[in-house]
Amino acid sequence: MSLQIGQPAPQFTLVSSELKETSLADFKGKKVILHFFPMAFTGVCTTQLCTLRDNFSFYEGIDAHIFGISVDSPFTLAKFKEDNQYQFPLLSDFNKIVSTAYGAIYEEFVFGLKGVSKRAAFVIDENQNIIYAEVLESAGDLPDFDAIEALIK
Repeated sequence: MSLQIGQPAPQFTLVSSELKETSLADFKGKKVILHFFPMAFTGVCTTQLCTLRDNFSFYEGIDAHIFGISVDSPFTLAKFKEDNQYQFPLLSDFNKIVSTAYGAIYEEFVFGLKGVSKRAAFVIDENQNIIYAEVLESAGDLPDFDAIEALIK
């Protein structure tokens, strides 16, 4: 199942790298950018999130909230966040519910690992509708940051 632009964003509550419950509903009235990534501490995932980190002031300037989401535990994500000095929360989709709802999950990933998030990016507007959706089949590819920034400027 793939989400289309204009559809309501699937609601969720996940535990963050700060061990706090975080709900999409809490951000109604603000833009939200979700970045799904397969696994903490892997090369392309680090690049994906470091790109956000290095452009953080842009997102902050337009009052957009960024969340990184993977199936790693909150404890792993806390260490990943600390090591890379990300300024935004990482959310643990350990039970794979949100990745599945957003159509961003591999049935089987490398080494026979099942249920790993695909690399994906979604932008959710102030009314909690999807205005950008990109799910990448290849974990080696990166989302189109320029398209996302152009859209939300």
